[in-house]
Amino acid sequence: MDRRNTGISRRRVLMAAGASIALTPMAQPTAAVTITRATSAGPEDPAQRADLAEQALVQRHVRTVWGQPQVRLGALVWPSSLLDESFVKWCYWWQAHLVDCAVDAAYRARTPERIARVGAIARGIRARNITGWTNRYYDDMAWLVLALERADRLLGVRFGDAVGDLTAELIDGWNPEVGAVPWRSGDKYYNTPAIGPTGLAMARLGELPRARQLADFLHTRLRDTGTGLILDGVHEPGGRVERTVLTYNQGVAIGLETELAVRTRESEHRERAATLVAAAENGLTHTGVIAPAGGDDSGLFMGILARFLAEAALALGDRTAAKIVHTSARAAWEHRAEVDGLPLFGVDWGRPVTVPAHSEVFPQLMHSSAASSANFSRDLSVQLSGWMLLEADYQLSAAGY
Repeated sequence: MDRRNTGISRRRVLMAAGASIALTPMAQPTAAVTITRATSAGPEDPAQRADLAEQALVQRHVRTVWGQPQVRLGALVWPSSLLDESFVKWCYWWQAHLVDCAVDAAYRARTPERIARVGAIARGIRARNITGWTNRYYDDMAWLVLALERADRLLGVRFGDAVGDLTAELIDGWNPEVGAVPWRSGDKYYNTPAIGPTGLAMARLGELPRARQLADFLHTRLRDTGTGLILDGVHEPGGRVERTVLTYNQGVAIGLETELAVRTRESEHRERAATLVAAAENGLTHTGVIAPAGGDDSGLFMGILARFLAEAALALGDRTAAKIVHTSARAAWEHRAEVDGLPLFGVDWGRPVTVPAHSEVFPQLMHSSAASSANFSRDLSVQLSGWMLLEADYQLSAAGY
């Protein structure tokens, strides 16, 4: 099925922006919400849990874009205001992960509604991006390539020249002297968040020499020899390394090595993937649960690691990877809160989302430090991570892990 882009005119974008400015006084969420403790263990079936996570996010976050019913995006926060739902502010890479999660759900249980949602969100990205599919951030574009490639391969849903346009931009960004792509166009910071998904995209699209080179870059230049974990990035020229350790970075490195192990059948990549999984278990889990990262962009980091741990388990038979996903999924589910019977996940899967004494939580309080201490976040990214985790848990359970 070929879902070609209809686009949106610049005039319409300017009109929407003007309308949004007029809505600034209405920037507070439109209603209070009632958060309750989970009243029961809920369903034991991983498919049902994934389904409830999907329902929760779609109902709370997914909205039409500028009045076009077949064009949708995820509001960045919930409860959301009219200004939030105007999409003057948006985040390309969060939406790419929203497409990927929608693909997961449609692959788990294909329905016309789910297939249509994959297309609507992808069209929303194209519409809101205004100038085309591409932007200047290589990590953003790589994530969208991965989501759209999966939509094609698993569902038969295609988006014209989107993957080709994005892939061409990634290849154009390659610096042969460094042997990698930078974080963004014109930048001199070569970081794992861009290199990992770009390498994975190259592998899935048959560009194996480039994928190998990016995997080698991560292994030789950004692997901490003490912990075995992948560091954040390196500044060139000069070679100054940023030594931040993130769950995101382990996830994309595991995903890239797993993909290369499958496609090349080279034992080196299988061994690297297994070593990375063990390092992540040792350094980035607490009592077997993936360590928390935070809100905003960091809200996606845990889910990214869970996704690629599941892929390592499914493709390479890595039982440690499967165990981390299952343990994290059980913890996230057990510690959830509920709104109208649907799950609300915390930033930290290892502790409960605290419900206030008065369960009706007014939106004005959602930005306070109390929200952080209660393990509560309004961010789409955090709920995407929870949904991604439960889809990964389902995939492993369905495969017998």
